Amino acid sequence: MKDDTRARLAAVSTATLTTVLFKRGFRNVFLALHPLGDAPTMVGPAYTLRTIPAREDLDHLEVFKDPEHPQRKGVEECPPGAVFVIDSRGDARAASAGGILVARLRARGVAGVVTDGGFRDSPEIGAMGWPAYHATPSAPTNLIHHHCVDLNVPVACAGVGVHPGDIMVGDGEGVVCIPAHIADEVAAEAFEQTVFEDFVQERVAAGHTIRGLYPMTDPANRPIYEAWRREKGR
Repeated sequence: MKDDTRARLAAVSTATLTTVLFKRGFRNVFLALHPLGDAPTMVGPAYTLRTIPAREDLDHLEVFKDPEHPQRKGVEECPPGAVFVIDSRGDARAASAGGILVARLRARGVAGVVTDGGFRDSPEIGAMGWPAYHATPSAPTNLIHHHCVDLNVPVACAGVGVHPGDIMVGDGEGVVCIPAHIADEVAAEAFEQTVFEDFVQERVAAGHTIRGLYPMTDPANRPIYEAWRREKGR
């Protein structure tokens, strides 16, 4: 992932990104999940964990002694700068992970963690100031309802298809999945749209009508916008 792409994506909202993606025909890209606590914008390529429903003879506490257990292995192998995306099938009856595993991901330099289930120890995770997204808190161990199957394969998370390497961006509203092959152009356009909308917000706050301004159909607004950009250094 290019450094300038990461920087641009960190400076834009998921709302703007969904609009830019919609212009390219992508409609199902938003994961309606909740951030835990206050954290910086999350940006990074997806590294995935897939689960299926648990089975009593396979999912018991002894499995965590195996370093190859997919959940434990994923926590130790998710690349720094990536986002650990857990497909929990939208089932929050049991936790997708807890505070210790999330703390390990953070310590290893992972950019964030996302699940369409729930996290246990959610108050502690929320206090970390690190990007973590889930559907709702969940206290029981994942073994009760989730059997971890494999790593870094295409998954469904919150109803969105997420492929390894897709770029995940999260803010206070949720998470957007950007197909990797268009991430650079989406980041560039979203950054430009953000600059323009900041100008519009300033004009509207000063009492200007949105007619002819948003969208900019009145050519008289163009030189005003260009002068504003020069003044702001944007």
